Amino acid sequence: MTVQPGKTKIIEQFKADGLKFMFGNPGTVEQGFLDAVDNARDFTYILALQETVAAGIADGYARATGGAALLQLHSGVGLGNGIGMLYQSMRGHTPLVVVAGDAGVKYDVMDAQMASDLVAMARPVTKYATRVTDPASVLRTIRRAVKIALTPPRGPVFVALPMDVLDAPNHEPVLPTAVPRTDAAPAEAAVGEAAALLAGARRPLILAGDGVSLAGAQAELTAVAELLGADVWDVDFSEVTMAASHPLHRGATGHMFGEHSKELVRDADAVLIVGTYVFPEVFPELDSPFADGAKIVHIDLNAYEIAKNHPVDLGIVADPKAALRSLAASLAGQLGPDRRGAAAERMAARSAERDRARAEFAAGSHDGTPIEAFLAALAEQTGGDLIVFDEALTSSPLVTAYLPPDRPGDYHVTRGGSLGVGIPGAIGAKLAHPDRTVVGFTGDGGSMYTYQGLWTAARYGVDAKFVVCNNHKYRLLDDNIAQYWRERDIPQHDFPRSFDLAHPEIDFAGLARSLGADGVRVEKPGQAADAVRRMLEHSGPFLVDLQI
Repeated sequence: MTVQPGKTKIIEQFKADGLKFMFGNPGTVEQGFLDAVDNARDFTYILALQETVAAGIADGYARATGGAALLQLHSGVGLGNGIGMLYQSMRGHTPLVVVAGDAGVKYDVMDAQMASDLVAMARPVTKYATRVTDPASVLRTIRRAVKIALTPPRGPVFVALPMDVLDAPNHEPVLPTAVPRTDAAPAEAAVGEAAALLAGARRPLILAGDGVSLAGAQAELTAVAELLGADVWDVDFSEVTMAASHPLHRGATGHMFGEHSKELVRDADAVLIVGTYVFPEVFPELDSPFADGAKIVHIDLNAYEIAKNHPVDLGIVADPKAALRSLAASLAGQLGPDRRGAAAERMAARSAERDRARAEFAAGSHDGTPIEAFLAALAEQTGGDLIVFDEALTSSPLVTAYLPPDRPGDYHVTRGGSLGVGIPGAIGAKLAHPDRTVVGFTGDGGSMYTYQGLWTAARYGVDAKFVVCNNHKYRLLDDNIAQYWRERDIPQHDFPRSFDLAHPEIDFAGLARSLGADGVRVEKPGQAADAVRRMLEHSGPFLVDLQI
């Protein structure tokens, strides 16, 4: 067994677990560790100019690869900077392995500069948080953290690494982490009961979330939806759960107002919830939004989410892919000709609606605004073959209209509520898929949280593309306060000045160039096609300031 300092052995452990990139921002208490990183083979440190950017890139990389990502933060101050983005990862169940250094165990009693309780800081935004204090347990602790991060329900984990612990000789073996398999099928009796509750529905509904995409259960979800003739709504989702172009896919319930979700589900007489919790809004309904007597079946690997907020008739803790496959087989045996005919009629009605909507869209003018012209040109010039990282927010409906999220892995949307995901997320996705075209959409407000990410993209030659949907304001806040006024019968008046970003105007293309990227501003529809061509042909990061 090789004896090396912990700071060297821990890198070998990361490599054994397939963690070949470390995203981070350096600090003094990590200097010995980062010196070892610099000398490591087949291990790359990706430098970001601020911890939020590093956390966002790591999140995007993990989401795009489907595996874990390694994030290094600088002690308490760096962890504090990264907490907002870690909240995004926690809500989206991203398996981040987060490490941060501190001066050393021997200095604990001194309450010195930058000293803080790192574990207590990290615990609210992670699935697991700990600090290594024994040089003989460094690698064991890392393996435990990796296992917890990758075991559903996935999530970020945190390990504090004191300098003196990493400097000490380490005798531990380097072993790949054993991650348990969770693709367990439910009991046959439970599946039969679920099918019986759903089979008699006249107005069935499915609520699906990221548990479906994590399990790779899109095909199984589609099969169940078609058997039932059930509308499918995404809830608390950030990946593709079902092809957006499928006639039964209706969109997302939203994340702000419970009354909107209630409007969507209140007429259903049977509801299948799979791979999500209900409901994720900022202002949720406190009473059950479901109709009295509606049969509710909830399938998830995360037992905590089942019946967490509202009662269900049947909860099943199981892998969504295995459960949906078994459910489809059971439904096929229980659905009689009349129910199959009714399901076919519901699907035919949705297909007709979808065909009419597509015809109206095709007949409409798509060059009336710069964003419509840009998206039309992007769809045409790429053939839709690209990965979209979507933080466009109020412009997202247009993005998905022109670039429908149909294929798993081709679309990632922001989650968690904080801004600044779009730019670093696209960088992470491009690092994960260097041979794919990756375009990150963000808003003018959201982009300025993490604009420094363009420098990282330029430094490492990350050929990601970025679009700032520039409406000169925090437009989502305008929409939300308008709802607030309506609910309280407050007369509409000027929006708060704190929502305005127009004064002084930000030169996004010029700012991109100052960070080593390139960029162009699009003010008129006639400029859009050329901007798309320049963006796609440019080698390296390129940003389009798209005036809304």
